[in-house]
Amino acid sequence: MSEKAEITMKDIANALGVSVATVSRALQDSPRISSIQRERIQAYAHEHNFVPNNVAESLRRSKVSAQKVIGVIVPQITHYYFSSILSGIEEAASARGYSIMVAQSDEQYDREVKICESFMGHKVCGVIVSQAKDTLRYDHFERLMECGMPLVFYDRICTGLNTSRVVVDDYQGAFTAVSYLIETGCRRIAFYGSDMHLEISKNRFNGYRDALRGAGIELDPSLQYECDNRSVAERITPELLSRSDRPDGVFAVNDDTAIGVLYTAKRMGICVPDELSICGFTNGERAVSCDPMLTTVEQRGGRVGEEAVDVLLDEVEGCIPRGKVERRVVKTRLVVRGTTRVKN
Repeated sequence: MSEKAEITMKDIANALGVSVATVSRALQDSPRISSIQRERIQAYAHEHNFVPNNVAESLRRSKVSAQKVIGVIVPQITHYYFSSILSGIEEAASARGYSIMVAQSDEQYDREVKICESFMGHKVCGVIVSQAKDTLRYDHFERLMECGMPLVFYDRICTGLNTSRVVVDDYQGAFTAVSYLIETGCRRIAFYGSDMHLEISKNRFNGYRDALRGAGIELDPSLQYECDNRSVAERITPELLSRSDRPDGVFAVNDDTAIGVLYTAKRMGICVPDELSICGFTNGERAVSCDPMLTTVEQRGGRVGEEAVDVLLDEVEGCIPRGKVERRVVKTRLVVRGTTRVKN
């Protein structure tokens, strides 16, 4: 590594085969680290011109206590599911005497980094976050952890960090939905999903795949699309539904995408659900405002928000040990409406 390269505590930890926490303690002369280990880490940091993150360092050394304020990062506030989670977070936080500071990443990594720095500067007591779609590096989250700030992920979790998280049972929700499509007569079921680097996308695809396999239906890659919004769905679906071997069912990663498929089918004169069954994933307000109303998997966003607050504040208030990783799963349920056939 070049001496002029900017390195992080994680770089030092990887190079020396120790944890980030060990590096942090050694650089602060903690007696919990042996003198030999401290000297080894400090020498490496000096040799490579390591400079601590100023915001994180000021928070670690500050004598001002963290406020009773929770930082919340939302990818898109206008998205029904995220707004329902936010409502659950606010209600649960208020019940325990805390307020929330909310920021929207707008699905952008750079904005997410700035939000984390702002939260550290404001000395929030902890952060609840769903990562942006284009977040592939996690240094900003690592800085929160390095300065001892509790961190809880919801919905879109960061698998590269050992942190607490609250998610819905994406796999089982997708498996149940696709199984229902099969039970009501569908045999060629298309999948509309998000970018597969997101854990929720992998889990929902796996549920779709396993439901098909369990029914003895062979996977058809030509029926699998990366599409997670209505506008893209309306653009790509006409070609799919014009095929001679068009699908008789569609499982979509969210309601907006499913509704895009629905209205495209209607414009093409395809009868839903007799000729095409459609299932979404969210159960937001739009699911009951379309015609016919949408069959979908209910995510229970309010419950996700409540659980995230409970996990975070239990750590903040010492009810669970600092650093203990909590993993909570909120169950989903299939809500059957007019876009799918009825079981015989």
